[in-house]
Amino acid sequence: MKNLIHSIIFMFGLSMLGQTFILQERDKKLHFAAGSIAGAFGYDMSYQRHRNKTKAIITGICTSLVAGVAKEVFDKNRGGLFDKRDILATGMGGVFVTFTIPLLQKKKKR
Repeated sequence: MKNLIHSIIFMFGLSMLGQTFILQERDKKLHFAAGSIAGAFGYDMSYQRHRNKTKAIITGICTSLVAGVAKEVFDKNRGGLFDKRDILATGMGGVFVTFTIPLLQKKKKR
């Protein structure tokens, strides 16, 4: 029953995410996906090292934000615009995945 509730919350979050960005901008979706990947990577690396979910969540979010800022700095150096909304989209991907991973992890039996 608990997994069913978590699955419903997960799907509800996905359906609401599309309303966050106006005009369904493709670039923001790519940033969200990149933030999810970076956040998952940061979470996993931190959790493997420290075995602490709180530290892993913070690391995952920070990793996604660093990836977003790095991408925007790269774009700015190549003559593009520094878009704060892209950083927000990347960070949202990291927040989403780092709070979802602990819900899906199996609890250890003692």
